[in-house]
Amino acid sequence: MKAYPPAAIRNVALVGHGGSGKTTLSEALLHCSGAIGRTGRVEDASTVTDFEPEEHKRGQSISVALAPLEWDGHKINVLDCPGYADFAPDALAALRVADLAVFVVSAVEGVEVQTLMMWKAAAALGLPRLVFVNKLDRDRASFDRTLDDLRSSFGAGIAPLELPIGEESAFRGVADLLSDTAITYADGKATSGPVPDDMALREHSVHDALVEGIVVADDELMERYLEGEMPTVKQLEETLAHGVASGQVFPVVCGSAAREIGVDRLASFVCEIGPSPLARPPVRVLAGDKETDVAPDPSGSTLAWVWKTVVDRHVGKISLFKVLSGRVRPDDTLVNARTHADERIHAPFTLRGKEQLTVDELSVGDIGAVAKLADVVTGDTLAPKGMPVSIQAPPPPEPVLTTGIRPRSKGDEDKLMTALHRLQEEDPALTVRRDDETHQTLLGGMGETHLAIVTERLARKFGVDVETEPVVVPYRETITGTAEAEGKYKKQTGGHGQFGVASVRMEPMDRGAGFEFVDQIVGGAIPRQFIPAVQKGIEEAMASGGVHGWPVVDVRVTCFDGKYHPVDSSEMSFKMAGSLAFREAMAKANPIVLEPISKLEVTVPDAYQGDVMGDLNGRRGRVQGTETAAGSGESLVTALVPTAEILRYAIDLRSMTGGRGSFQATHDHYDPLPQHLWSQVQRDTSAS
Repeated sequence: MKAYPPAAIRNVALVGHGGSGKTTLSEALLHCSGAIGRTGRVEDASTVTDFEPEEHKRGQSISVALAPLEWDGHKINVLDCPGYADFAPDALAALRVADLAVFVVSAVEGVEVQTLMMWKAAAALGLPRLVFVNKLDRDRASFDRTLDDLRSSFGAGIAPLELPIGEESAFRGVADLLSDTAITYADGKATSGPVPDDMALREHSVHDALVEGIVVADDELMERYLEGEMPTVKQLEETLAHGVASGQVFPVVCGSAAREIGVDRLASFVCEIGPSPLARPPVRVLAGDKETDVAPDPSGSTLAWVWKTVVDRHVGKISLFKVLSGRVRPDDTLVNARTHADERIHAPFTLRGKEQLTVDELSVGDIGAVAKLADVVTGDTLAPKGMPVSIQAPPPPEPVLTTGIRPRSKGDEDKLMTALHRLQEEDPALTVRRDDETHQTLLGGMGETHLAIVTERLARKFGVDVETEPVVVPYRETITGTAEAEGKYKKQTGGHGQFGVASVRMEPMDRGAGFEFVDQIVGGAIPRQFIPAVQKGIEEAMASGGVHGWPVVDVRVTCFDGKYHPVDSSEMSFKMAGSLAFREAMAKANPIVLEPISKLEVTVPDAYQGDVMGDLNGRRGRVQGTETAAGSGESLVTALVPTAEILRYAIDLRSMTGGRGSFQATHDHYDPLPQHLWSQVQRDTSAS
């Protein structure tokens, strides 16, 4: 693919709810541009951008795919984004390198939850937005209903540029509100003509309202319009482009991706009113301890940001990057700002799905890829020598669902961890950690489907078959009473024996106080050099578990007496005596089980607040308070909830709120577990 100047580059992210037709639209755009000979079908797993076996199996996108195409002297880098909530972090990564977000909205379902979520994200990034109302050829499709939905969801900036001609199966074209013409489609060809008589009155009315809405943004154009001079289509497009770039106007176009109606016009609109990389604000970078701005300058020093990593079983690691300044050419050497290591860009290319397309160079604003940069990970900045700047990458999202994972084959533990770390390079939303207390490998992600796909990829890409298991909750034990006990360790072995006696008193401490050892030995009952061994034996017994098998906390143990033998006593004998004394005293001091309590902060639309609070009460939670931000339509519910009750809360909250709720959970403290649940905890522990 030839190099394009930055003014002719358009980086477009196709976002929206799952099933709205984003992948079908990307396929139609590629076909209309001549990039591919025929369109594939999502249901047949034959599309360019859904090429992973896991996508074929589910018939949905699970990661961002790049698909560049050429249109009317421009290069459009299409970023086909997943629409399912589990893969939202990948869509957010695409928004950060896009210059325009095209929201694909189904004319049947209207504005759905992931569309709302992505709109908020795009607004937070200051990203220009355009809406493509899709599926107008389907039964129950309604452009007017969808337009009302868009206006109620996103405000007065929604500006329709087209009206559909025909409804449902009779949908055959669009009326261009800028030029007052109709474009109809038949046998793959578009024909321009006058607006049909049955919709001419409405079209002219909406046309006049649109023109007035556009000219009001340009004082000179407005003055001439009031004097009776009608602006040209080019003038309207130029003024509209300023409104789009500033994030004040959100054009709405329409069509059917499946029948390729209006798709060519979408590509033209992207080129005509979509911002180029040069029209976007400078990028904020860190230079040492100071922040500075880097403008998108084609003649500036080369600066690139790695926004995604793909692990290919044949090629190895592929780093996708956006050029933020200057140009990237073959055999350029840049410095990784994180590692300070030189990285040679041997042969940069671009991707169309999984197909690699060679490029001569990549100018500022363009998106490309390079293979086999061993020490480069997602979020790294590549800069010239002597230019120590870096881009502050957003932190990875906190996992909302965690599961235990283990290899089916006992000898695959090391292989499993290597494979998981490789997958983490590709998917920053994936977390992996080893819990030393419960001896589980814990896999965290954005939902059930996300984690299921990870396990499938482990088997397919790395040959590691795994089993999942419930997360073991780290309970604790403590005591509520005081008890004394004597621990005696005596062993005769032919030579020197082992002898040690320690008498201890155990009493409870305040919650969270930990452990305190008190030495009250007098008169040499236990030699001073052996008292630390008594403490060590007690601490090891506490860590290995009390009566119910969980680590013991919040106790004070006083060693007040003991006996020794001048020949047979040793550190080992008193360590064992301390352990035996602790276990006997623990059993007599009314032990109880403590459960971890999490602080839960749930953000939900106001309409779901009552349902969420009732659900939290049903989980033995204690609601601490609620807050409602004025005008946001959302409430923040704060509660303290037993950790065991929210292990799968992400799934339940998504179901309860239609995907509109989100939450954060952090460990807060430990509380006594109700006694009627002790047996359940013991069953769960033995089963795991």
